[in-house]
Amino acid sequence: MNKAVNNGVWSGSWVAERLGVELLGDPELTDLLGLALRRNPKRAHLLVSNVLGKHVPQSPSIVYGYGFTLGHRVRDLLGPDESRRAVVLGYAETATGLGHAVADGIAVAPYLHSTRRPVPGVATAGGFEESHSHATSHLLLPENPALLAGEGPLVLVDDEFSTGNTVLNTIRDLHGRYPRDRYVVVALVDMRSAADAGRLEEFAAEIGARVDLVAAASGTVRLPAGVLEKGQELVARYESGGAGAGSRSSAAPSGLVAQFPAPLKDEGIDVDPSFEVAPNPNPPGARGTARPAPTDPHSTHNRTTRVDLRWPRNLPDGGRHGFTPAHRIRLEQALPAMAARLAEALPEDAHRVHILGFEELMYAPLRLARELEQIVDADVTYSTTTRSPVLAVDDPGYAIRTRLTFPAHDTPADGPGDRYAYNIAGAGFDAVVAVVDSRGDTPELHGLLAELAAHTPHVVLAVVPSYVPERPPMLPEPLRGPAFSSYAPEEVGWLLQDLSDVTLEAPTEEREEAIQSGGAHYAESLPVEYQPSEQYQELFHTALDEAAGRLALAVGAVTELVLAERSPHPVLVSLARAGTPVGVLMRRWAQYRHGLDLPHYAVSIVRGRGIDANALRYLAAQHDPADVVFVDGWTGKGAITRELADAIREFEESDGVTGFDPEIAVLADPGSCVKTYGTREDFLIPSACLNSTVSGLISRTVLRSDLVGPHDFHGAKFYRELAGADVSVEFLDAVAARFPEVSDAVTVLAKELLAADRTPTWEGWAAVERISEEYGIHDVNLVKPGVGETTRVLLRRVPWKILARAGAGADLDHVRLLAEQRGVPVEEVAELPYTCVGLIHPKYTRGATGADGKAVAV
Repeated sequence: MNKAVNNGVWSGSWVAERLGVELLGDPELTDLLGLALRRNPKRAHLLVSNVLGKHVPQSPSIVYGYGFTLGHRVRDLLGPDESRRAVVLGYAETATGLGHAVADGIAVAPYLHSTRRPVPGVATAGGFEESHSHATSHLLLPENPALLAGEGPLVLVDDEFSTGNTVLNTIRDLHGRYPRDRYVVVALVDMRSAADAGRLEEFAAEIGARVDLVAAASGTVRLPAGVLEKGQELVARYESGGAGAGSRSSAAPSGLVAQFPAPLKDEGIDVDPSFEVAPNPNPPGARGTARPAPTDPHSTHNRTTRVDLRWPRNLPDGGRHGFTPAHRIRLEQALPAMAARLAEALPEDAHRVHILGFEELMYAPLRLARELEQIVDADVTYSTTTRSPVLAVDDPGYAIRTRLTFPAHDTPADGPGDRYAYNIAGAGFDAVVAVVDSRGDTPELHGLLAELAAHTPHVVLAVVPSYVPERPPMLPEPLRGPAFSSYAPEEVGWLLQDLSDVTLEAPTEEREEAIQSGGAHYAESLPVEYQPSEQYQELFHTALDEAAGRLALAVGAVTELVLAERSPHPVLVSLARAGTPVGVLMRRWAQYRHGLDLPHYAVSIVRGRGIDANALRYLAAQHDPADVVFVDGWTGKGAITRELADAIREFEESDGVTGFDPEIAVLADPGSCVKTYGTREDFLIPSACLNSTVSGLISRTVLRSDLVGPHDFHGAKFYRELAGADVSVEFLDAVAARFPEVSDAVTVLAKELLAADRTPTWEGWAAVERISEEYGIHDVNLVKPGVGETTRVLLRRVPWKILARAGAGADLDHVRLLAEQRGVPVEEVAELPYTCVGLIHPKYTRGATGADGKAVAV
């Protein structure tokens, strides 16, 4: 290919000569890339692609052919089986169309692109930063969060791979959420240095995944010392108008519009032959000499025509929320008719037609342009508008010859600002077709249309409906007793769905094996409800009699802290189910001591899955989020404390609802994980001794995709058949009966706590990590500290052994009895920050227990 653009001048020579920037590597680089200067304090130069369809008008067949061919190469690399499991992720805004074309080339892969446009009501599945960009934050907003949750290869597509930072940030964020063992990075050009290439290899080894790279060409950019400062000085001089730079609407005079080359099939560029991308000797807009165009925006020759494309109903306009192979089939079927409608709107004498897309909306305009190219007797080119500010210089050796500037017209989240279209002014187009999504079809769009009308006799506007995932239906009202739970209806409203008629229980050993093998999550099934022996029930009643006053004191103290520090009218939201009895008792204390009738709900939170987002949506619709106080029974190592903080942060990002405070209020905080508590002593809370029969006959919460849809509350069961053994209300009444006798002590204790330094030290987490290593477990999730968590291990999991603090007394009577019943050894430890710690059987299989199902040592 002849890399001469105009009289032998490369479109990067102007920058190269003034800044000393060099492109080194494959010979195709100077055909694929020109150079320009950014108005960006982070990086002076901009690699301007001639085949991307962003800044430089180009044949749509060439633009699409490059992405499609890269997709073919990825498919060959992965093979048919892995290709069927792959998901393609493109980067906003520049590579949204390229990534979509790559997905088309793979043929069977769904597609998603990042976005800088928040969409209310769509949950964020991830995000990352692009450090060198003018707009750094990317969001991932799939309509179906499961799109990123598979284990197949993730294919990441960007226009250029410069340092690798963006890809590293993306993989780091997504791998923590959705780990997988293979990634493929795709780019038009790989411009990394040797050091950057080494960083990616090290990172891949660190996360234990394979990372492949596919690019059309590779090389490096050599930047001399001081290039950023020198570039900024050049930009400042040219932007000031002192050197003839393009102004708000700058157009090159006739005969001086740059000629941009197209890649040829016989010059080492892998282009799928079905696209027939061999260029016309004098192709439009991007190459050849521009003809004069009318420049008077008020000229009678200028007109704007609006075309109804009849875009298929509910077909996404791109990959912002996901685009599946089924969507691709629908689009292919509709394209010929939509292109025909565009053709009908063009003047008969239009020989040079340009399709102008809109920022992230690159793929739909590209496909329309390519279809139009097949059916009209005219030269068709394609490019899009952009947020990216680039200096325009009217010189044959500079990639950005002209710049149109106009106001943002899609009411962006970051507010108004300038937007740009490059190399359109003065290009001599007979017609320009502006394709925008309906979010951008606003009165401010006149700014762009007026700029276009100044440089072409015909402007055509086509609007693609902005796809917004269907909003969820109205959430149901909370479940209440006696229809759901044995609590009185005013005591608690359960933000759950009733799964009582579904068989969810599985033997403890089967559940443990499935959980530890990764075959199932603990929240996808329920343990068989433990039915206490007569001896064990006697222990519960004895413990309740002895601990009721102590519990009442802690309930009063934590409630007083909440009223003093959080809200005078709090909305109590218990974390089901251990938090529910505590929430009821706090509500009773507020009523007893202050005459308050506080709202109280119970919601589900699942380790590794987060809090029920629909429950948060309900709460936000009914109450001020700032009044919501999350309540739990006790802390162990603090895993749920961290889980809640992460979940609230993700909810704020996805729904735009702020104000929820993730700080949990607990009865006991032996792990020193929170600052709102009644005590930090690790003592027996009798409600931990039993399961549903002390928690309103409600099961643990369930989160399973076939039972809980995206707009449903998490589920739980109401064990009505256990009513004869239910002590839920007896437990509440026994503690509340002690309120009068502890009232004065609560006043003193609350005053002491309010004056104390209650900053969490996370001592419990540190102790758990130490125990995990000392006992060779190497998994903190299998170490359950504190009396409450140890009891849960014995009731619901496969215990390995119990560690008990030497000298622990009656608080451990029920633990010793349960351990004896299950054949679990109890080991006394002198230095233990908790009263006891339960260890779940590590690397559990059913062969690791005795024939009677009792635990044995490994």
